[in-house]
Amino acid sequence: MSKTILTGLQATGKIHLGNYLGALLPMVKKQETLEKNDKLFFFVPDLHSFTTPIEHHTFYNRILENVRIYLAAGINPNLSNVVLYRQSHIPAHSELAWILSCFSYFGEMQKMTQFKDKSRHKGENVSVGLFTYPILMAADILLYKANYIPLGDDQKQHLELTRDLAIRFNHKFEKDIFTVPENWAKQLEFMNLKEGVRIRSLQQPERKMSKSVEDPKGTILLEDEPAAAGKKIMSAVTDNLESINWDWEKQPGITNLLQILALLSGKTNEEVAKQWAGQSQYGPFKKEVAKVVEEFLTNFQSKLNKVKIAEVEAVLKKGEAELNILAKETLLEVQKAVGVY
Repeated sequence: MSKTILTGLQATGKIHLGNYLGALLPMVKKQETLEKNDKLFFFVPDLHSFTTPIEHHTFYNRILENVRIYLAAGINPNLSNVVLYRQSHIPAHSELAWILSCFSYFGEMQKMTQFKDKSRHKGENVSVGLFTYPILMAADILLYKANYIPLGDDQKQHLELTRDLAIRFNHKFEKDIFTVPENWAKQLEFMNLKEGVRIRSLQQPERKMSKSVEDPKGTILLEDEPAAAGKKIMSAVTDNLESINWDWEKQPGITNLLQILALLSGKTNEEVAKQWAGQSQYGPFKKEVAKVVEEFLTNFQSKLNKVKIAEVEAVLKKGEAELNILAKETLLEVQKAVGVY
């Protein structure tokens, strides 16, 4: 049975190691195992960017720079079943989001923890887009009848909303217009994960790694000088337990470094945890992680320098032409169901 896998990565800001390990690396691995009729859709969610303040005058170029990173990371649009595109260049995303919003309930949107967390510190100046963007996210997914949507564990609630909207819409119109994405457990199983990958801040390991200017020492950007990134690893916050264990509750800083080491070295979490178990000195451990991170950045930046903007623009134009056709087909089904066509 053919499968459609859909995922996206931020359009704003500079891409960091957490983005690479949590979103890019899994997709690079997954494209290698695609079967003939499978599809992998990798998109730039640029419309989502307007939920928070951005630098509009540099936004377009930032998108192109980020897609350069996708290509350098190994996302391969030359494969017949891998497609890259920008959300904003396919109008069906916006129209379907509006239609779905009219089938969404205010109460269920109020329960979205991402909105509550992000709006808590913004006072009264909270955009409506920040409240409703999970509906646009649902449209992104349902438009292409995606089965699998690799997500961070902080997006689990949004996946469930997408499933609820698909089931609700199909039931109302007594027709399987939308494919209901697989549940969270099956999403993790598909990606061969026991839990979602969530790289933490090196300085605040209780929080995820962020591009925020408030946490520069806790975040490793893919454009960081390798030696500078190594220093960030060496200064990472850990604990005083003098024992290296995989334990997110008691040792989040140590566990975060173990996770980074495992993902960059191609080993399992269990293998790396076993390798360092029982050792009490954090210095040699941090040096090993720093070494692996520096080697990765050196190799990655060499590949990035070879990717030109003209190649990026050609890849996006090709992908958007292909997916506009597919998106219009799904939108037409929806338009007919609701009675506007």
